[in-house]
Amino acid sequence: MSDTIFITGVVIHARHGVMDHETEVGQRFVIDLELSINLSESSRTDRLADTVSYSNVVATATSAFKNANYKLLERAAGAVADAVLGAFPKVGAVKVTVHKPHAPIAAIFDDVGVVLTRTRQS
Repeated sequence: MSDTIFITGVVIHARHGVMDHETEVGQRFVIDLELSINLSESSRTDRLADTVSYSNVVATATSAFKNANYKLLERAAGAVADAVLGAFPKVGAVKVTVHKPHAPIAAIFDDVGVVLTRTRQS
């Protein structure tokens, strides 16, 4: 499948992290999503029913990300991937990037995060 829907820069305040202040105060995270989906039908019909609603994808991802306080970004990203694949059967694979720009690291850095890709099992 070579078609992709992408949604980048979704900003979410959440309470993920290993340190106490991360779970108490929380911080800003940024999520990027890439959905592998066959868009041949929707590119012909111009009907939302033949694709997925971007708004619904963002709502699903946001809910999964904020649903619990995870220690690891890996787990938070995995929850998003599982939720998207579970809610949208037309999506064959999802790539989730979670940025944690204010991670408690004793260094000057631009960004830190994880990228994971999950594919629907047949």
